[in-house]
Amino acid sequence: MTAALRFRGVTKSYGRRRALDGLDWTVPAGTVFGLVGSNGAGKTTAMAVAVGLLRADGGEIDLLGEGPFRAEKHAGRVTLLPQDAGFPPHARVEELLRFYSRLQGAGEDSVEGLLDWVHLTDRRRSAVRTLSHGMRRRLAIAQAFLGAPQLVLLDEPLNGLDPREAARVRELIRQRRGRQTIVISSHILSDIEALCDEVAFIERGRCVRQDSIERLTHRAQRVTYRLRGAAPLSALQAILPDVQWSVKGDELTATFGEPLTTEELNRRALPVFLAAGVGILEIKRGSDLEGEYLRAAQEAIGTAQGAPSETR
Repeated sequence: MTAALRFRGVTKSYGRRRALDGLDWTVPAGTVFGLVGSNGAGKTTAMAVAVGLLRADGGEIDLLGEGPFRAEKHAGRVTLLPQDAGFPPHARVEELLRFYSRLQGAGEDSVEGLLDWVHLTDRRRSAVRTLSHGMRRRLAIAQAFLGAPQLVLLDEPLNGLDPREAARVRELIRQRRGRQTIVISSHILSDIEALCDEVAFIERGRCVRQDSIERLTHRAQRVTYRLRGAAPLSALQAILPDVQWSVKGDELTATFGEPLTTEELNRRALPVFLAAGVGILEIKRGSDLEGEYLRAAQEAIGTAQGAPSETR
C-alpha cells in the first residue's frame, strides 16, 4: 500500500533530552490513522517535524512519496492542526479562512462549505477574540481542511469541543476516509478506536507497536459476554471445545481462531446461556484499545529500564 507519510530512524533532541529516538512510523495513504502515547512521548514533535515546523536531527522523512516537507511542493497538500492553535484576536472568522486559503494556494471555494461544516456560518463576521474556546477549536479544524489536502495531521482535534460538536467532527472525519489521509493524535482512546483504521503506539520517541485496529483489538478472535448469573462453562466447553474461555467478574471472554467466526460462536453459545437461565447483559467484540496500549507501553518501559544507561 502507498504510504502518505514515512519516518525511518528519525531523531530530534531538545538539548540533552531526546524527543524522537529513531522513530519508525508509516501511515498508509487513504487511512484514518491514530497516534497514541503518553505526555512527552513524542507525538506532537513527530507531527511538527513531518510538516517542517521543526528540523529533525537525523533519519529520513517522506511525504506523499516526494521526500521531506518543502513549502513550494507541499503547500496546500499537507496541513497541520496544532494542539494549541492560536489566531490573531482581532481577525474575523471568514476573512481569516480566506487569507489562509490564499496562503496555501487552495483558492477560496471551500471556505463557505467549511464554515457550515464546523457550525460557524453565523459567526463568520465575528472577531476571533469573541469566540469561545470550542468555537476557536472548530475554526482551527476548518483551516486544517482548507482546499483538498492529501494529508491532514490533527493534534488533539476534539479537545474542548462539546459532545454535539465532537460527534459532528467524528462523523465528518469518517466521511473523508479513503479521500484523504488523516492522522489523529489523541488521549481519548475510545475516539481512536471508533475512528481509525490503523494505530501506532509511541513511547519515549519510538514506535513500540503499529497495526490495524482489527488486529490490535483482536476483533475477529475474541468476544466478551457480560452475564447475569454463573457462566455455564462445562456446557460451553462441550459444544465449543476449541474455544478458550476465561472468567473475570461478570465477564466471560471467548478466544478462538479460524475457521470459527464471531457469528458462528454466537449462534452456538447463546442457546447455551439461555438454556442455563443466564442473562446476557452485553456482548463486545475484541479487547479494548486502552488495554493493548498499556501492555505495549509497559513492555517498552521495561525494555528501556533493562538496557544500559545512556546520557540524554
